[in-house]
Amino acid sequence: MLERLRQEVWRMNQELPRQGLVTMTSGNVSGRDPETNYVVIKPSGVRFEEMKPEDLVVVDLDGNALEGVFRPSVDLPNHLYIYRHKSGINGIVHTHSNYATSFAALGQPIRPYLTAIADEFGGEIPCAEYASNEADNIGRAVVRAMNRGPAVLLKNHGVFTFGPSPSAALKAAVMVEDVAKTVYLTLLRGKPDELSPDEIEKWWDRYHHRYGQEKMEGVR
Repeated sequence: MLERLRQEVWRMNQELPRQGLVTMTSGNVSGRDPETNYVVIKPSGVRFEEMKPEDLVVVDLDGNALEGVFRPSVDLPNHLYIYRHKSGINGIVHTHSNYATSFAALGQPIRPYLTAIADEFGGEIPCAEYASNEADNIGRAVVRAMNRGPAVLLKNHGVFTFGPSPSAALKAAVMVEDVAKTVYLTLLRGKPDELSPDEIEKWWDRYHHRYGQEKMEGVR
């Protein structure tokens, strides 16, 4: 079932420890198929290096198991809440990456001190209020805190990133940790200036409309 999506979700889960975003069995990646609304997610407590594509769990948006022999991640209710309330999101990553989570521990957003933050996140990376781990409380807090960027910190907890695919959500998770590390080190040395709203818009527009490659007609 959903073989292509299953492979992508498995690969992105494998990237979490490779990118230094998780330790042991913490963290997870999920993906949603926009045609069926079925969700593929990491099984709970399974070590990344031992996990195989067939170990992933497939559920519907109500959390009913459709395929898989393992229990899904304990974060499943929060992933499902986000998918149900944000139709353009088809990939979610959750980590406790060190530098970004240091801001979350203090309940602080990551302010737009860097052009890289303007590029990827379009402004500050917000920090949601603390939420208990019952039901889908965390997912609700994340949705309330979302802005146009693909990331939300969760007070006293960690990081959620999202995007149109699991791969895009994984990229956002890597970028969050990268800018969080730079901002953390910068704040040790002094108080940086924030980018102005006009400058943020310029960098956001260039990154989202002119950065990268497009296949041009007649070019192979």
